[in-house]
Amino acid sequence: MKAFNITFCVLFILCAALQYNDPDPYVWVPIYLYGAWLCFEASRNKFYPRGYLAGMAVYLVYAAYLFFDKTGVLDWYQEHNAENIAQSMKATKPWVEETREFGGLLILIIALAIDWVWSARKLRT
Repeated sequence: MKAFNITFCVLFILCAALQYNDPDPYVWVPIYLYGAWLCFEASRNKFYPRGYLAGMAVYLVYAAYLFFDKTGVLDWYQEHNAENIAQSMKATKPWVEETREFGGLLILIIALAIDWVWSARKLRT
């Protein structure tokens, strides 16, 4: 688990750094840095189950918003035939940006869920 958490800590820090040219970096930098901090702490065998739950709750609410937004994931899938969102790094269409952000939130949720399950096991023993 230490390698898992170090890997995701570095990944989330890199993702936060790449947000400098995003239209809303003040939202995304803290989102990624919170995940990075929790992974860093988990790599040091310090677990915060409530912190994982709080992060997952916030990320799930925001992911649901991005999913159902009028230019969100559902729109990308239904109205734009799930066109390629990775052909260019520049998000020229709103559904590209929203879908990519949704994917980032899913990765964060999965990483925190894994740490949450792991911490429950560690704290029981």
